[in-house]
Amino acid sequence: MAGKPLTFSGLAPAAAAMILAMLLLSPEICTGHDYRDALKKSILFFEGQRSGKLPPDQRLKWRRDSALRDGSSAGVDLTGGYYDAGDNVKFGFPMAFTTTMMSWSVIDFGKTMGPELGNAVKAIRWGTDYLLKATAIPGVVFVQVGDAYSDHNCWERPEDMDTLRTVYKVDKDHPGSEVAGETAAALAAASIVFEKRDPAYSKRLLDRAARVFAFANKYRGAYSDSLRQAVCPFYCDFNGYEDELLWGAAWLHKASKKRVYREFILKNKEILRAGETIHEFGWDNKHAGINVLISKTVLMGKADYFQSFKQNADEFICSLLPGISHPQVEYSLGGLLVKSGGSNMQHVTSLSFLLLTYSNYLSHANKVVPCGQFTASPALLRQVAKRQVDYILGDNPMKMSYMVGYGSRFPQRIHHRGSSVPSVVDHPARIGCKEGSRYFLSPSPNPNLLIGAVVGGPNVTDDFPDSRPYFQLTEPTTYINAPLLGLLSYFSART
Repeated sequence: MAGKPLTFSGLAPAAAAMILAMLLLSPEICTGHDYRDALKKSILFFEGQRSGKLPPDQRLKWRRDSALRDGSSAGVDLTGGYYDAGDNVKFGFPMAFTTTMMSWSVIDFGKTMGPELGNAVKAIRWGTDYLLKATAIPGVVFVQVGDAYSDHNCWERPEDMDTLRTVYKVDKDHPGSEVAGETAAALAAASIVFEKRDPAYSKRLLDRAARVFAFANKYRGAYSDSLRQAVCPFYCDFNGYEDELLWGAAWLHKASKKRVYREFILKNKEILRAGETIHEFGWDNKHAGINVLISKTVLMGKADYFQSFKQNADEFICSLLPGISHPQVEYSLGGLLVKSGGSNMQHVTSLSFLLLTYSNYLSHANKVVPCGQFTASPALLRQVAKRQVDYILGDNPMKMSYMVGYGSRFPQRIHHRGSSVPSVVDHPARIGCKEGSRYFLSPSPNPNLLIGAVVGGPNVTDDFPDSRPYFQLTEPTTYINAPLLGLLSYFSART
């Protein structure tokens, strides 16, 4: 079902509110979903993205060990971690953001994860174990394993991978404050997850986070400059490194309660552009997340000195609501939140996570968000977030789930090498770099179900071509799924 974006600019507040209510309460979106099943599958997806030596309790059995010599060319052990998407490169920037968001999901919504909490914690540790390896040498952060151009020239499963496994790092002569700052944030956030589960491991994470943050701050610069040929255009830092320094400090403050990080935020909020691009959140831009995270203490009445961050958070929340939305935010006729660029579901899950998280902070403080003449209650924010989750799970014009393995109709030809090439179990013989091309071009469904993978999804037209070459629509990523853990956990406890 194609059409123009659903926008409400120019409407009177009452009319906009009425349309918003109709959108949220439409019978089409009131179908029941098994959020618990979706949560289980969304966590299982990460097992399909694992690199390195797989553990005995690996549940996706079509995957096998891969990339067991990663780091050897640099004399270090960089095995493990996650492949970011449908290729076989380990990109440190999105991997760290993925780990941060999985940790935030467990911190805020772990209590409602039930039996899946253990699996979520394992998924986080798979990420942090790798990040600890990547930061083991003081003053160095290994930020990527694999030459993206070499990798993207092949279509082969990770178990057969023979592409260049070049190791890239940032150091004082080649700074990378954004990737180091995000890595510090991931380690600090995860330290909260393990604080009671494994105190020694938690302390190790927090200590490392502090060291990596100090490095990121002391040697300021963008890895997109120092490593441009390797990281661009794949995970080029378009937004600058300033937000990651604030983000890292915010998580270190939350994890350590140390005054030095609070003072860092207050002292540097202007020079690090805290008030800019406040409507964005994802692997590249952390501003909206910073504002929501810090606002919790303001709403609790404990940090009036952070009031500007709450004001930014309020403005951001208002920008997402249909009827008041920012020019950079649209809604499709089917009700999907749409932002420019590819892989739209990364915006849907990340922004919906912030809506839900902020709604909880508001509820505990008995507050609402003033949006001009319109007031947004916590319940409204939760409804908007739930509408996006339900769209992903099947309440959309295509009447299909965008999560592989959930529902009766879901993407069958996702842009993913391991999923689309016959597994080692079914085809033990090696399948070379170019031999895999026939599977990429095949009209047949992928032979291996990457259960729980959420694809990039449709854009403003609500259309979806279930075809591998349309990678912006059919490729899953770890950072699409990571915020979804918190969303699905919350809604699974309320059905």
